[in-house]
Amino acid sequence: MTNDEEETRQERREKKLEKKRERMAKHGKNIAKVYMDAIMKRLKRQK
Repeated sequence: MTNDEEETRQERREKKLEKKRERMAKHGKNIAKVYMDAIMKRLKRQK
């Protein structure tokens, strides 16, 4: 019984980590977009 319980706990932990990674990936893309927009805006102003 304890072995099954640990497996389910491990499975829950893995799912939680996957969701966390997905959120971080999205977060990284948003920062990259903001950074690119800022650079493009700066380049347009120089002309």
